[in-house]
Amino acid sequence: MIDKETIHRLRDLPIEGVAERLGMSVSRHRSLCPFHDDRVPSLTFYQKKNMYRCFVCNAAGGTIDLVMNRLHKTFADACRWLADESNIIIAEEEKKPQRRKKEARPFDACRYSRYFERPVLNERATAFLFAQRRLDPRVVAWCRLNSYKDWLQIPYFDISGKLVGVQQRYLGEDKTQPRFRFPQGVACHIYNLPVLELLKPGEPLFIAEGCSDCWAMLSSGHKAIAIPSATLLKADDVTLLRTCHEKLGTVFHMFPDNDAPGQRLFLELNERLTAHSEGVGQPSPAVVHHLLPEEFKDYSEYYLSKTKTSET
Repeated sequence: MIDKETIHRLRDLPIEGVAERLGMSVSRHRSLCPFHDDRVPSLTFYQKKNMYRCFVCNAAGGTIDLVMNRLHKTFADACRWLADESNIIIAEEEKKPQRRKKEARPFDACRYSRYFERPVLNERATAFLFAQRRLDPRVVAWCRLNSYKDWLQIPYFDISGKLVGVQQRYLGEDKTQPRFRFPQGVACHIYNLPVLELLKPGEPLFIAEGCSDCWAMLSSGHKAIAIPSATLLKADDVTLLRTCHEKLGTVFHMFPDNDAPGQRLFLELNERLTAHSEGVGQPSPAVVHHLLPEEFKDYSEYYLSKTKTSET
């Protein structure tokens, strides 16, 4: 069951950015309508209301409606698709009849820690990480990735190496399964924080949008972390990044995804770091922007192209 707060966040996602994620070409707040044979753009986006409407077939709605109608998904599946595409965490909970609303239990790290002491990768996970993603085996070992049936288990550690969360990625063929899921009580965290302990003075730190891009960065020889959502970053996380900048002269670098959400994440991250620095008397740790070639959606695709080129 998806909570109301998450649904509100999904409905607040910029409608034009969602349309672009769905493969629609948006120009001057208009697009060809995907719901009828449209040759002249007749679907209009209203940014203030965050809605769309077609003046030919009368299709209309918000972000979730657009995904439901474009991909022929149910409301819940459309929400999960939007969450996956926008790096918004949905904690899946079974709906049980109850008279009182119980408080959400915190993440139980002891229940999962043993899986990452001696991680084991099954055949499906091995194929995904090495044949499909072409990752450096040392990176996979460093990140302590584990597998369970059709799920890749991705541990999140704090800077001292303590387990603070787990993300599970589905690798199977069942289309009804969400691409990502999180155990109960897992909150948004920065991924791969232990790498901060290895930073040398003046050494660059790359910021990726998700775990996959982070693995590609690490396999390219960069020290990297992943931030799934700048708006969900806790104040302590921002302070931690600023401390690296102030003590080590760390310069942050980022290859945003080649889409509107990726560019927004870059701008939001810059804003969070800058806002936190006001009145501190320290220089703002602005993020260095790197452009990906237009033909690549994200850094993972760019990394794969480089590995294939080096083999030929």
